[in-house]
Amino acid sequence: MHPIHPNPNHMIRTLEICVLLAAALGCVSCGSSQPEAKSEAAQAAPAAPQVPNDIQKAAENDLGSEAEVLVWGDLAKTGKIQALVINRLKVMPKTVAPGILISRASVIENDNGKWKEIFRCDEHLENQKGYLGRQPIAPVGSWRLQYEQDPQKGLQMYFTPLNQPAGGYIQTLGVRWNPDVKRYETMDASYEHFLTEQPTLEIPTLPVRM
Repeated sequence: MHPIHPNPNHMIRTLEICVLLAAALGCVSCGSSQPEAKSEAAQAAPAAPQVPNDIQKAAENDLGSEAEVLVWGDLAKTGKIQALVINRLKVMPKTVAPGILISRASVIENDNGKWKEIFRCDEHLENQKGYLGRQPIAPVGSWRLQYEQDPQKGLQMYFTPLNQPAGGYIQTLGVRWNPDVKRYETMDASYEHFLTEQPTLEIPTLPVRM
């Protein structure tokens, strides 16, 4: 029998096929990693819009150098620019869930070029006419704030005391612009009806029975 000698042309062809397969596998590997890079870029959070200088200055004039503007614009759907401003708590309570925890908040409004405060949350909730209804009589030192911008009703704010007020209990107070009286007011427990303001916060006295 004659020995079988390998065909050089066949070996070269086999080598070429191996090289092509390796290149194809490399391209598949490269192609599979590309969408992952794009998905990571798509998940990156967009940068928050910068607060205009005049609004930031007005906020600091109202609540001090640590004032933070959460949202601004035609918040009450009145055509006037307003801004929701807060002072965050400096020390976060360990037993309280994270969120917007504040010591003070306000809504300021640009009225013909002049900024004025039209709502304040400090130890109590107040507007230009007095103390808002349904709030605790005892002062509240810190609050949890939640807010949303309704397309029709405008800015809606919800204030919850972080601790139980003296002589009262923890309840969430809804505050929204009342277009009938043109100011921010609290709402009842159903968040449907506005409550009138009170000139003072006093503990109601009961008549003495004789």
